[in-house]
Amino acid sequence: MARKSGSTSRLDEAARAGWLYYVAGRTQDEIAAAMGISRQSAQRLVSLAMSERLIKVRLDHPIAECMALSAALQERYGLKQVQVVPSDPNSDTAPTGIAEEGAAEIERWLKRSEPTVLAMGTGRTLRSAVEQLPPMACPQHRIVSLTGNISPDGSAAYYNVIFLMADAIQARHFPMPLPVLVSTPEERALFHAQPLVKPTLELGGKADVTFVGIGELGQRGPLLLDGFLTADEMEELVAAGAAGEICGWLFNDDGRLLDHPINQRVASIPLPSTEDTIIFGMARGKPKHRAIRGALRGRLINALITDEDAARFLLQD
Repeated sequence: MARKSGSTSRLDEAARAGWLYYVAGRTQDEIAAAMGISRQSAQRLVSLAMSERLIKVRLDHPIAECMALSAALQERYGLKQVQVVPSDPNSDTAPTGIAEEGAAEIERWLKRSEPTVLAMGTGRTLRSAVEQLPPMACPQHRIVSLTGNISPDGSAAYYNVIFLMADAIQARHFPMPLPVLVSTPEERALFHAQPLVKPTLELGGKADVTFVGIGELGQRGPLLLDGFLTADEMEELVAAGAAGEICGWLFNDDGRLLDHPINQRVASIPLPSTEDTIIFGMARGKPKHRAIRGALRGRLINALITDEDAARFLLQD
């Protein structure tokens, strides 16, 4: 990568080294290898990040390349907001960086004084973000789960964030006491008609802001790993053109919901319209690139938190 001249370039490099050291947890030897510099240079850059106060709890320096990618994505897809974080060259699956930025964005909404409805999806990245929220008293807000809180075996779904978030911020919360997928469309209609479920459905449609994870499909797809789909069902969906899922809702490469019987069994609240609210999608990693692109093409989300590698992929075509 060509080096830029001047103090801005130096601070950019220090910010990148600081992020790899303090956020991604990389050693100075690993940073040196990732950035193509000596170990001594990596050490100096990490020290510079501290001396210039670029490092607090989160990285406090907008890396120029990330900012440029954010602006390009925002213009390309007509998004309301984009945050691009540095890619961790040693991990393509961990939510590092995305989770920190997601937590910061959620926190900004929670600090609003006016009553706000926050709708939350599910997933590993979103859970990692919620785990980083500081304790806050937010009695003026309401938190609603877009998707079910129950695993296929009847236990509480580990990656559903509604209860974890409610404990952290002391706000009224409205869970969805259902699994992500039910047995039949008739069963879904029956469940949605229950008095305990109706208020959650109605509130989910009034969200001021929504935060969702974007799931991949295939053998590493969350719906398969968490037991909601069988391997045969997943293979069938992939063959039918499914590119990704949000809250269990399956969509194709153009972001259109898949015309498939499994989508008729999704018990999640329908995704809010991007015409009425802001919907943040949070995802990174090469296995999710196709799903992120589909979600953007179909306007299933209108705000994005992702990393450099995904941003470059999204700008290719």
